[in-house]
Amino acid sequence: MALTKQEWVALEKKAHELRTLCLDTTNWAGSGHIGGGLSCMDILTMLYHKHLNLSDDPNWEDRDRFILSKGHAGIAYAPALISRGYNDVEQLKTFNLTNSKMGIHLDSNKVDGVDASTGSLGHGISIAVGTALAARVQKKSWLTYCITGDGELNEGQVWEAAMAAAHFGCTNLITFVDRNNCMIDGRTEDIMALEPLADKWAAFGFIVKEIDGQNLNEIDDAIEFAKANTTNQPVLILCNTKKGAGIANIEDNYLWHYGAMDEAMYEKSKAELAAYHQARLVRAEREGS
Repeated sequence: MALTKQEWVALEKKAHELRTLCLDTTNWAGSGHIGGGLSCMDILTMLYHKHLNLSDDPNWEDRDRFILSKGHAGIAYAPALISRGYNDVEQLKTFNLTNSKMGIHLDSNKVDGVDASTGSLGHGISIAVGTALAARVQKKSWLTYCITGDGELNEGQVWEAAMAAAHFGCTNLITFVDRNNCMIDGRTEDIMALEPLADKWAAFGFIVKEIDGQNLNEIDDAIEFAKANTTNQPVLILCNTKKGAGIANIEDNYLWHYGAMDEAMYEKSKAELAAYHQARLVRAEREGS
């Protein structure tokens, strides 16, 4: 079912709040993985503000699990957790600084709400398959959600996990690929071509739903589709996104896998995010049901 206009507008406002907080954190830290953080922020917004079954207690036993396999996007993940009240926004002012609890890859032993420490690429989806199987063994109804990066798909461990998920029928696992076409040292198709990516996931036994990963309505529809899945195949949501979405100098630029900005660029970026938000609100008002 499509988002109502009221829901869509409210979620757009939340997504803008989180994008701005991601930018602020990059400024406070002096640098960060803002490009890949912004490309997956809409997915994080939909998960943490509509779909994840959570409570005020981040350790609630029956909560849905979330694994950020592309752990370097912690600069986006931390604001999402803070927006649920699990951590203090003041912690972001020391992000990745000496003695901070908020490291560049979020540590599950230090940051409330983090279900798994990630950062070694490929590990996250393997952990997610494990948590999905654990729920089955324990006869629990909670779901596991996992976001992988597309550059991360170069890791063979990702495909071992995919084989296991399909073989064991992990339909309580919903996986996203943040397909921003960029990785640390170039365009994905130049470094290690992934296409035909949808066909590869299908060949590994997944039902693939390809969407615009910067359209909240499409993300919502894809998650609802995955939740309603009655087959024995897991669902992969292939999200076409832009690295650094909303900031002109960063958008679709692989050089912004990690970077720093001066005060002038920070202020310009904040203005560009505001304009990006307004354009998205127009779409929500026009297309919301």
